[in-house]
Amino acid sequence: MRRAVGMPVFALLLVTLAPSPASAQTCTGRFVNPIADVCWECLFPISIGPISMGSATGAPDTPNPSSPICLCGSPIPRIGLSVGVWEPARLVDVTRPPWCFPNLGGLTIDPGFHAARGRTGSSGGDGAAGSVWHAHLYMYPLLSWIGALLDLGCLEAGGIDIAWTSELDPAWLDDELSFLLNPEAALFANLPAQAACAADCTASSAGLPLDALFWCAGCQGGMYPLTGNVAAHVGGVQASLLAGQRLLYRLYRAGLARGTFGSGALCGRYPMPIMKKSQYRWQMTQPVPATTPLTGCNPTGRSSVLWETLRELPVAGENFGYLLWRKRNCCLL
Repeated sequence: MRRAVGMPVFALLLVTLAPSPASAQTCTGRFVNPIADVCWECLFPISIGPISMGSATGAPDTPNPSSPICLCGSPIPRIGLSVGVWEPARLVDVTRPPWCFPNLGGLTIDPGFHAARGRTGSSGGDGAAGSVWHAHLYMYPLLSWIGALLDLGCLEAGGIDIAWTSELDPAWLDDELSFLLNPEAALFANLPAQAACAADCTASSAGLPLDALFWCAGCQGGMYPLTGNVAAHVGGVQASLLAGQRLLYRLYRAGLARGTFGSGALCGRYPMPIMKKSQYRWQMTQPVPATTPLTGCNPTGRSSVLWETLRELPVAGENFGYLLWRKRNCCLL
């Protein structure tokens, strides 16, 4: 009798306590050390008008305003100094487990509702190719926290904050729903458009990406569809970079991000419905920080082949974090 009663109870416990596929994946990470984990050389060059000071090896600068003098303010414009700097402004998580935050120390939260889990082709167990990723964006105005550069006054202020999570976006893992929001994707779903991305790959690996080829993410692949579904998965670093770059591009297409560089940004940020890729540099923070200019000051789309070795670790390093360096031109009044 005891055995007859005990066996169903034991089976029920096994079903209840057995890890689900989502929880079986491990969320790993650590908090970003603002000193040791940041490639501070990516801050350079700093410019006053067209004159640049300092440089970061292998990281070219965007064009700066031709005059060191600028006028901003109303009704009476004030004279200021045209300054350009690369600022660490955003953090990005790219993970397979839902609600996993590597840049917050590997924190996992349970909001009480289901989110589909990510995977790579090999981890899905169904023979499918490609990979699926969740992504998060943080506000991270590091320069304003430490009062660097004599507090320019035009740098973004505030605290760290989670600005966007893919788990709350029903279109992030649904290519068809994403197409309804961004139907222009149909224009680039052809061989000539994708072949043009080879030129963007070459340009971003040698210097700055080609902003005119906005549908390309350089050596990582194509920007469309604007989802976390990566069909051409070469490796975790390449695929996670592509997912992160799609996330950023998606926010610009939705009008949630703005332009911060060039003469048009001297008096404030401006609408940019099509993201200019040259505005950003990408630096890995998780699982292994890339803290040198050759590995950490990567323009959007630059090949990761030369620095990705030993930066995807089984179990302990399959979730990725990136620090975004954003070019900022402003009028210092």
